Amino acid sequence: MIEVNGLVKRFDGFTALDGATLSVPAGCVYGLVGPNGAGKSTLIRHLTGIYRQDEGTVHIGGEDVWENAALKARLAVIPDDWYYFLQSSIRDMMRLYRGFYPTFSMERYEKLKEVFQIDERRTIRRLSKGMQKQAAFWLALCCMPEYLILDEPVDGLDPVMRRQVWSLVLGDVAQRGTTVLVSSHNLRELEDVCDHVGIMDHGKVLLERSLAQLQDNMVKMQVVFRDPDAQVPPGLPVLHASRLGRIYTLIMRMNAQEAQRCLAPYDPLLADAVPLTLEEIFIYELGGVDYAVKDIVL
Repeated sequence: MIEVNGLVKRFDGFTALDGATLSVPAGCVYGLVGPNGAGKSTLIRHLTGIYRQDEGTVHIGGEDVWENAALKARLAVIPDDWYYFLQSSIRDMMRLYRGFYPTFSMERYEKLKEVFQIDERRTIRRLSKGMQKQAAFWLALCCMPEYLILDEPVDGLDPVMRRQVWSLVLGDVAQRGTTVLVSSHNLRELEDVCDHVGIMDHGKVLLERSLAQLQDNMVKMQVVFRDPDAQVPPGLPVLHASRLGRIYTLIMRMNAQEAQRCLAPYDPLLADAVPLTLEEIFIYELGGVDYAVKDIVL
C-alpha cells in the first residue's frame, strides 16, 4: 500500500505540493491525473525518494521512503524522461539493474527479449524514443518489483506495443499482486487499465475514488422537454448544460437513478443516461476549481 499524508514541498517560496494526501490500495492500478503543473511529477519524485518532503509523510508498505535502500529495491520506476548512461547498451543497463535489484530475473529478461525484439548490444542513445521506452519497460519488469511507478509510461509507443506493455503490467498485477501508480494525460487509456483514480490540481489531491465510484457519482443526461422553447429548469442541480436542436445534454453530480427522479416532475419526452468517460469526469470535476468549460461552435 502507498500512503501519502499532508505532503508539502516548496521551491524558493513556490508551493508545489500543498498538503497532498492519497492512498493506493495494494495490488491495484491507480491512475493519477491532473492538468499541467498540478504537482503529479513532484509527488512521484517523493514516492521514489528523489525529493524529501518539507512536511507530511510518504509511506510505501508502511515504511518511510526517504533514504530507504531496502524499500527502493522493491520499487521500480519509469519516469517521463528515462535516465541512462549515454554509451551504455541495454545489456550494460541490465547488469546495472541486477546490481541494484536482488529480485532481478534473468529468465524473464530472456523471455522479454522476444517481446521487445531490440538488439541488446545497441547503445541506448542510438535507439528511438519509442525503443528507449520499450527498453525501460523491459528492464523494469525484469526487476520483479512489488511497486511499479510510471510517469507518462507509453508516450512514444505505437498502439500495438502499448497494448503489449499494458498486458505485461496487468499480468503482474493479477499474478504477483504488483501495486501500480501511473500518471498520464492519456485518460482514455487509463480508463481501460485503472481501478482507482486520483485527481490533482494546485498541489492537492482533490478527490480519489475507485473508477466505478467515480463514474457512479456523475451522469450525463440527454433530455428533450415537451415545450420546444423550454430552458433548463433553474432548480435542477446541473454542473454544465449544452443544447443541440431540442436535445439538452446535462451533466449532473449524481447517479442515473437520482437524475431520472430529479427530471421526472418536468415530464420530459426523453431522458436518457449516457456513461461519462474518465476524460469528461476530469473536465467537469475541475470545472468548479479553475477550468472554465465552454461550448465552442466552429
